[in-house]
Formats: sequence, structure tokens, C-alpha cells
Amino acid sequence: MSASQPPQPSLSPEPPESRRDADTPTLLVKIFGKDRPGITAGLFDTLAAYSVDVVDIEQVVTRGRIVLCALVTAPTAGGTTAGDLRATVHSWAESLKLQAEIISGTGDNRPRGDGRSHVTVLGHPLTAESTAAIAARITSTGGNIDRIFRLAKYPVTAVEFAVSGTGTEALRTALAVEAAGIGVDVAVVSAGLSRRAQRLVVMDVDSTLIQDEVIELFAAHAGCEAEVAAVTEQAMRGELDFEQSLHARVALLAGLDVSVVEKVRADVRLTPGARTLIRTLKRLGYQVGVVSGGFTQVTDDLKERLGLDFASANTLEVVDGKLTGRVTGDIVDRAGKARLLRSFAAEAGVPLAQTVAIGDGANDLDMLNTAGLGVAFNAKPVVRKAAHTAVNVPFLDTVLYLLGITREEVEAADGLVE
Repeated sequence: MSASQPPQPSLSPEPPESRRDADTPTLLVKIFGKDRPGITAGLFDTLAAYSVDVVDIEQVVTRGRIVLCALVTAPTAGGTTAGDLRATVHSWAESLKLQAEIISGTGDNRPRGDGRSHVTVLGHPLTAESTAAIAARITSTGGNIDRIFRLAKYPVTAVEFAVSGTGTEALRTALAVEAAGIGVDVAVVSAGLSRRAQRLVVMDVDSTLIQDEVIELFAAHAGCEAEVAAVTEQAMRGELDFEQSLHARVALLAGLDVSVVEKVRADVRLTPGARTLIRTLKRLGYQVGVVSGGFTQVTDDLKERLGLDFASANTLEVVDGKLTGRVTGDIVDRAGKARLLRSFAAEAGVPLAQTVAIGDGANDLDMLNTAGLGVAFNAKPVVRKAAHTAVNVPFLDTVLYLLGITREEVEAADGLVE
């Protein structure tokens, strides 16, 4: 710095009151033992006799055992001392057959590091080994685990880590590698108000929202399953692109009576958890849509049945009550799905950063990468590798946990009692 340049102020100067607080004597009061009603009130009634201020509180109950921590200022009024407070708290705890520990110090908790993320881990089951691996990898990136709590215990075990001290993208990359090696699903999203904002969730249909491939359901009624499967194999080998394979497969349906549409709609099987996912998202004020390389003859019905906000797919041409073996309008392919996501987001008034896309195939990759959070659902390896996160259990409602929604909240909304 040259002599002519004045010193630059800190971008985030520490307030004077924070500097004073850092020198204020404080006591960390820890209570643990068998939980029962009234423990929290009892502790603070005991502390109130010493006119202390509450700086921080945290409490957790696990299998009937309570851990209650209270960070309070040291007593200064009426000639009482920290020793007096210690003796009183220990006496109160012993009367309830609880254990107490009191640690002297100064100031509040140390500030959390820059870069804050939520790390959601899904296991079926969640093992100690995999939990250790995730925690170690967070530490290796320079992150600190500030808090852990359980989101759900079924149909999978889902826990969330609040992490600070490292960037979200770096953490996501590191944990994706770890998750693939140990067989758990991990999602990493930035912390902040945006996580609670209204969102748009857009799903693929075939093998995502539903368990079936719609073209195969039509082919079963046309008696050409083998021929359709052969074309699909060509596409998977890279011999045909999506549009070519779509036209080739639809051509095999030429002459099929349009009445088969109702039969196909009846054949469709929703993925387990699909109704719960959509119902919960709608109750939270989210908007939900589907995009499909399949057909509007099915997606329009799903939109009506499930109360979706958006739906777009290819349309089978019908002339004189028969399928012609052609599709009409623009083809919904890989690029088309991403384009439709952008269009839905603009119509919904939701920024792309607040969108979630869910899909299973290579045809979904552009959409998954365009969304703020792309979720590969029981997807092929190339899709899992490219998406932001992957879910490899057959329950679509587990996506809710990636958004920080707990199973208890879902069940409370449904009026269910576990």
C-alpha cells in the first residue's frame, strides 16, 4: 500500500457492542438425563434467582433422554457469585435425578465461518460407517458441522447437517464423490432465506412420476412391444437420437383405436410417494409441473388428477378415431425440457435459482442442469454423475427431505398420527 492510500476499512466491521460482549463472563449450563415435563421451566426458574441474561439455548431429546444447554451471563447482582449459581443448579438437578455441568467462559458462541450450507443425507439404512465418512469429508473441505438433526426415519432415514466454513459448490462436489462410494444419497444446498421461498418443482413423467414408460403401455395394446423395445435399444446405443427414436416408435402405433388412450391411463402406476410429494408441495404454496417425452393424452390426465400447475408433452395425432403413427407440434426432447422449465418458471414468477427438476434419464440432463436443484431419481449412472444430487430409493416423496421438510411436518399436514 502506498503512503498516499488510506487504510481500507473492513467490509464487515465488528460492532462495538460485540467486542464488549466478547469479554463478558458467561456460564454454559448443561443438563442431561431422563426427560420429563417441566425440566426447561425448572432450570430457568432456578437461574432467574440470579438475574442472569440468556445468551443462547439449545435442547434435544433422543429416546427419552434430554440434553439442555443454556449459555447465560455470570451473576453480578446482589453479591451473588458464579459459585452460588453452580451450587444451586447442581442441587436442583440432583433433586430431579439429572446431571449438571457448568463451564465458565467469556462471550457468546464463536462466529460461524463464511459459506453456509444444508447437507441432507438419505440412507436405507443410514450406517455409522457412512455417517463417519460424510462427516470426515465435510471436515476435509474446511467445513464445520454446526448442527445435526433428523428429518425422517421412514421410508428412509434422513438427517440434515448445518455446515459453515466452506463454499456450497466445493462441498457439493466433495460429498458427491463420497456418496457414490459409500451408497448413500447426499444433497447440498445453500443456506439462507431462499430455501424457504416459494419454488417451482418440475418432474419428468416416465420412470419418475410414474413407474411405467408410456410408449410401452401403448405398444402392449398394439402388440408391438418387441419392436418398440428394439428401437429403444438403438437409441440407448446412440444409433438414433431422441426425435428419431420417438418417430420410429410412434409409427408402430399407426391404426390403433383412440379408445386405447383410456386403457393406457388406467394402466399408469404412480411412483410410491408421488401423491404425498405433490400434495405437500401444493400445501406449501409451491407450483408443480411435469414435462415428458411421452404424450399429452396421458400427461393432461395426470395434470387433472393430481392438481398440477403445468404439463407439457408430445401429442399423438388422431384422425377418424385412429392413431396415425405421427406426433403433432414441437417435439419435447432434451433441449425442449429445459426450455419448458424456463417457460414454466417465467409464468410462475419464480427465478430459475428457485426451481427444482427431477428426472431419471439422459433426456432430462439439460433440465436438471438448468434448475437451481437438479435431482436424479433412480437414474442411470451418467445422470447421477451430472445432476446436483441423486435419490436412489423408490420413494418420490423423499425429495421433500432435500427441501428441509420433515416427515413429522408431512404427517401433521395430512392429519396422520404415527
